[in-house]
Amino acid sequence: MSLLRCGSTLTAQVEGPPSRKEIEHTMYTANAIRNICLLGHSGSGKTALAESLLYMTGAIDRIGKNADGNTVCDFDPEEIRRNISISTAVVPLEYHNNKINLLDTPGGFDFSGAAMEALRAADAAIIVCSAKDGITVGLEKAWKYCQERNMPCFFYISKVDEDNSDYNATFNALREKYGNKVAPVVVPIWDANRKVTGIIDVLNKRAYEMQNLKRVEIEVPEGKEEVITEFNDALKESVAETSEEFMDKFFGGEDFTYAEMIKGMHKGVLDRTLFPVLCGSGVNCLGSLMLMDHIIDLLPNPVEGNYHKATTADGATEEFVVSPGGVPSAFVWKTVSDQYGKYSFVKILSGDITADTTLVNARTGETEKLGRLYTMCGKKATEVKSLSCGDIGAIGKMDKVKTGDTLCDPRKVVSLKGIPYAEPCYSMAIAPKVKGQEEKVGTGLNRLNEEDPSFTLVNNAETHQLVLSGAGDQHLDVLVSKLKSRFGVDAVLSPAKIAYRERIKKKVEAHGRHKKQTGGSGQFGDVWVRFEPQEEQDELIFDVEVVGGAVPKNFNPAVEKGIQEAIKKGPLAGYPMVNLKAVLYDGSYHPVDSNEMAFKLAAILAFKEAMPNAAPTLLEPVMSLQVTIPDSYMGDVIGDLNKRRGRVMGMNPDHDGNTVVEAEVPMAEMSSYAIDLRAMTQARGSFTMNFERYEEVPKANQQKIIDESKEEE
Repeated sequence: MSLLRCGSTLTAQVEGPPSRKEIEHTMYTANAIRNICLLGHSGSGKTALAESLLYMTGAIDRIGKNADGNTVCDFDPEEIRRNISISTAVVPLEYHNNKINLLDTPGGFDFSGAAMEALRAADAAIIVCSAKDGITVGLEKAWKYCQERNMPCFFYISKVDEDNSDYNATFNALREKYGNKVAPVVVPIWDANRKVTGIIDVLNKRAYEMQNLKRVEIEVPEGKEEVITEFNDALKESVAETSEEFMDKFFGGEDFTYAEMIKGMHKGVLDRTLFPVLCGSGVNCLGSLMLMDHIIDLLPNPVEGNYHKATTADGATEEFVVSPGGVPSAFVWKTVSDQYGKYSFVKILSGDITADTTLVNARTGETEKLGRLYTMCGKKATEVKSLSCGDIGAIGKMDKVKTGDTLCDPRKVVSLKGIPYAEPCYSMAIAPKVKGQEEKVGTGLNRLNEEDPSFTLVNNAETHQLVLSGAGDQHLDVLVSKLKSRFGVDAVLSPAKIAYRERIKKKVEAHGRHKKQTGGSGQFGDVWVRFEPQEEQDELIFDVEVVGGAVPKNFNPAVEKGIQEAIKKGPLAGYPMVNLKAVLYDGSYHPVDSNEMAFKLAAILAFKEAMPNAAPTLLEPVMSLQVTIPDSYMGDVIGDLNKRRGRVMGMNPDHDGNTVVEAEVPMAEMSSYAIDLRAMTQARGSFTMNFERYEEVPKANQQKIIDESKEEE
């Protein structure tokens, strides 16, 4: 081979995007479909990569930029305003008689629910990492998602042509963290100034560069042959390990054919014994065509892809086999509900569906006649007559269908497992800025919940607040912004109130007398009540020890009713009373003026007289907390829990090499924990929290709570 400088052009083919008129909807068989989700840290270049693939397949005629707010995937006003992805966008690519459904997921941790949805629809993943940032928390989480689902994946190192990028450092970090199964199949070419100018196809030992967004083949640069041969030999070793036949051939000194290499690498990727590493640039489309070649050759089609478990009508669990020849069924993995209408995004798992197909919703048991069918490209919906097995599309106006539903043929009704959203861990109270718009806030959030089931909305009857819970402050801030832009209602967030309780610590007796004389019949009720603290149950225990008919039995329910009403507001801060026993042991009555109302009011007076003398105290909810963290953050997390009045109950290793810290912490100290833990652990930590019991608030903290309650009143 002649020794040419990097960038010398051969008389080889020049490949650019086809004209847009060549692209039109085609029905593809399951074998010709690839459903791929892009995963990775926020800012790693996923949306830019999707944009370059759209351009190189002719789906768009100019490459959009995140900063300009004109990309296909980030079309929501909030995404444009914030320059981040918030929801998963679907972009179909038609390439070499195959269809690639690319699912661009958000990298922000507050929007991980969208990534969970995409993982259910995809059969493989491309984990995108930047050559400028190396291994990030987002990459680690993406790897874990794929590992949990046994999902085949590539690594794609983006931004290799940008200043301060370092492909070698990023690749070496991947190899060190995930082992020799990480194999480079595309590597960059540098010039004398360490500027990336092209790429090398390791498998075919060919080099390319981009000229005016067209791929041009060039000579392999001087000095690269040995490195390419080394990488190529490593690929051959990986292929040899995929079957005994290939192993014998490898040790026999025979070379693999190209078809055998592809077959072996495909099997290695499918078995997760091989993780190819590719690279490129979303800005100038370097490596984009080669990425699509490898997607078609190495990643699984829907029949080979995701393993599904289904629950039958009789409750049994069975494997669900993706079958082009089976009866129609589809899984609803995403919902969009906006001012343009409602779209239920589906993946067809067996058979074909058309707009007039009638299916059963396994969740409700109701029959649903499908609406119009569409393929989606960002926000653009293109109506189609049918969707085939393995494909991803959308159904319009399915009002009763929710994300996670399985739509089946009546002859075989099965329910696939729902999408495993993380439990919301950050809560705030939400209220309209203008009184009287509470209903609009609730209606708007319920609509938003259709397309984002990862947040919850609870109307807390105790604190009289509407509590919004999500993955973090940015998640909730986006929801408030969408309330205003879509539903025209301004809402504000404030800390959610804590549902404290009150109880007494001493036994006390009190007298209550209600006497009122008017022109006609008067009112008279007279009771002696003993109040005692008790531990057995939260609810009021009411007992009667009256002798000699001092209080007629027919007034006993009125006395109990009065105390039940009184304990709704305790003496300290107006919180409900618990752990209380009330015993009516004496009193008197008037044969004419006594009635139920009089005895009810007398009981309330006895309660008010008794409470200040019964050593009342405040109780607070204590939560059971499980924090999962890498060991390196243990000291910071334990120290922080101590500051929150937490008690560490134990520490146990988990199966991923982390430690689970178990603790009990007052709920009042945990309002910002989701944000604080993320900061302490660089987002590597996670936690779950559940109510455990009520405990007495330390005396030093009680007065502040009492003062705040009085200010609110």
